[in-house]
Amino acid sequence: MKEIETPSDAALARLQEPVAGAPPTVAQTAYGRAIVVTSGKGGVGKTTTTANLGTALADAGKRVAVVDADVGLRNLDVVLGLENRVHKHLLDVIEKQCTMEEALVRDRVRRTLYLLPAAQNREKDDVPEAAMCSVIRALQTQFDFVLIDCPAGIEQGFRNAVAGAQEAIVVTTPEVSAVRDADRVIGLLPPNVPAKLIVNRVRPALVRKNTMMSVDDVNNILRLELIGVVPDEKEIIIATNRGTPVIDIEGSETGAAFRRIARRLLGETIEIPAFQERQGLFSRFMSTLGIARP
Repeated sequence: MKEIETPSDAALARLQEPVAGAPPTVAQTAYGRAIVVTSGKGGVGKTTTTANLGTALADAGKRVAVVDADVGLRNLDVVLGLENRVHKHLLDVIEKQCTMEEALVRDRVRRTLYLLPAAQNREKDDVPEAAMCSVIRALQTQFDFVLIDCPAGIEQGFRNAVAGAQEAIVVTTPEVSAVRDADRVIGLLPPNVPAKLIVNRVRPALVRKNTMMSVDDVNNILRLELIGVVPDEKEIIIATNRGTPVIDIEGSETGAAFRRIARRLLGETIEIPAFQERQGLFSRFMSTLGIARP
């Protein structure tokens, strides 16, 4: 990865426009945490993770900006239910077509949560790494957390997303291809960017049958600090189609898992539960009779 040019004070000043209606800005000497959410492989849940961690951190009273770095596609606005409110985007800010204030979209419910959307009609190569770094740095002066939704792959989009980050969350599913791609991404992260791991879409029934890798299997390969295990359940599809975070669905184990991850990011020590397979009516009946399943 080529060396990133450090943004000048003048570049930062041009980007540091106050956000309308936002809480008081973070002190200039106390930058917020910039965390890139990455994976290598597509479809493992980076965008869902970014959206739900952002909303959970906002619920905890933090000022949060989520940045869609997937230029050319753009899905973070859909997951948050904000697609109809997007008028400006990341490249408009970089190319000085608008201010940061004009591009940021405020969440409908969480008033300390903002989205900086990606452009759908542009290419990832249109984003200079130094400019991306300047954007993230400017956001850090106004928000406690800046979560960057990284595109799949290890090309220019990945380099742009990582450019301004000081921390990384690697998301993978318990599949050989996803774990291999995650391992590749970990090796490409700058040495000064510590990475943590989320294992997503775990199905206890398949793990029990030895047809899915266990969380221990995954982490024996990747060897990162594990900050969360997220079970696979239908609520995630329901939430995405509604444009609402899964953390808002009462009784959702997936939502509860994301809330626990957010609390761990805030420094709390919370045990990672071992998810149990949900039993059907017949299985529960057999259990009451003391008859084990084969």
